[in-house]
Order: sequence, then C-alpha cells, then structure tokens
Amino acid sequence: MEAKYPIPSNDQILALSCSNVGVGPGGTTAMLARVSVVDFRGNVLLDTFVSPTMQVSDYRTATTGIETSHLLAPDIPSFDRVQQHVADLIKGKVIIGHSLWHDLSVLGIPHPAVATRDVALYQPFRNALRSPNQVIGLQTLMWHLMCRRCQDGHIHPVENARAALDLYRTVAAEWEGAISLGNWPSCLPQSTFSRCYL
Repeated sequence: MEAKYPIPSNDQILALSCSNVGVGPGGTTAMLARVSVVDFRGNVLLDTFVSPTMQVSDYRTATTGIETSHLLAPDIPSFDRVQQHVADLIKGKVIIGHSLWHDLSVLGIPHPAVATRDVALYQPFRNALRSPNQVIGLQTLMWHLMCRRCQDGHIHPVENARAALDLYRTVAAEWEGAISLGNWPSCLPQSTFSRCYL
C-alpha cells in the first residue's frame, strides 16, 4: 500500500511544552508564562519565561514554581516575540507533546493536525492503561509505561517536553507507520480547541 504521509525524519521532530499562570477572576484563565522546545534528542532549542500581557491573579507557584520575579525580570521577552520565535521553530515540523491543544491555545499558534503527535491522545497508550476515553496525565503515562517519575515537585516544561518525546520514541515506528497509511491512531481533542489545528 502506498504511503499517504511520509514518515518524518528525526530533524523534522520537535517537542513542545508550556507552563501557564492564571489571569482574570480567580486566576482560572490560562496565560503563557514559560515555553520550552526541544529537538528529537532532547536538546533545548528554547526555554524562556514570557512577559505577561495581563495582570496575573494566580502564579500557580505550588505547581509551576513560577514567582513574580520570574515574569518581571527586565530582560524577559514579550509574548509577541516569543510567539513568533516558537512559530518559526515549529513551522513545517512535527510537534510532540502532552495535551498540545492547551499549549497551542495559550501560544495562539495553530498547527496542522497531521503534524502533531499528542501522547495524551494516542489511543494505544489509553488502551494500555484501560482508559480509552480519558486524557491520562503525563505523570501517570510516564510511571505506568516507562517506570519513570516525572513532575516530582514543580512542573517543568523542558522535563515535560522530553518526557512526551520519550513516550513517543517508544512507539514511533508503529505510530508513524499507521499515519503513513492514513490510519490516525489518536483520539481528537475537544472540539472547543479546533482553532488550534489547521
């Protein structure tokens, strides 16, 4: 059978993860505070805090480790600058991550759905944990599928990007093989995030 989609080479693959703070009443709306991008080998291509565009009402320090001083440093790049940098990095690439729809949403960058590999949506991972209809946390996936701890203490986007990448690499041949034949082996994200995908 002829391949519908070419299998990406290692240099076409990047992993992405973001940390957010809360804005608005009660801090329930997510705003980008830190973003990390790593290459296929886990080398850091970008890891930066982002200058807030709105008043932060909840730094979510207990989980993110982010404090006021991180986002008010004089040399912190603006959201627009970081957004453009990330858009340039991921253009034409396959991006790996966990719950990528959240990352793409806070970044305000749509990406082709066929060029995403979201370990939170990969059906064989869900089936292995007997949760075919649920999003499984990255920490749980790492522990059950790789016997490795992740996110102990604060959530760190570089660690999360590398963890998602490691999960992907364990099944890359099967995942890419299915896609190359036109068989999408993942669930779809919530329809409310359809704007994040091209």
